[in-house]
Amino acid sequence: MSLVERLADTVMGIGVKNVYGEPTELNGVHIVPVALSVHSFGAGEGKGPKDTGEGDGGGGFVASVPIGAYVRDIRGLRFEPNLVSLLAVGIPFVWVTGRVLARLLKIAKK
Repeated sequence: MSLVERLADTVMGIGVKNVYGEPTELNGVHIVPVALSVHSFGAGEGKGPKDTGEGDGGGGFVASVPIGAYVRDIRGLRFEPNLVSLLAVGIPFVWVTGRVLARLLKIAKK
């Protein structure tokens, strides 16, 4: 089995299980945690340093950020965002967007 096939078998289970947590009930309130999950994997095969025909490699990156939870109680079903994560993602996004808009305006004035 090649390295690529082994990586593919490993990541087959990644997905919904990482994005939605186990449902929990607390004092009659049902909670399902939700996360933003990013996965990146790579693999390669090539020749070794002296053209011996040897060589392979691989790597990966996995990150999850809790973004909130689905909550069901007497008021119904709703999504409750995690404000800390929202700010952690939102502030850099707003900064980058502002920089891009400033550059676009500068270019448009020329």
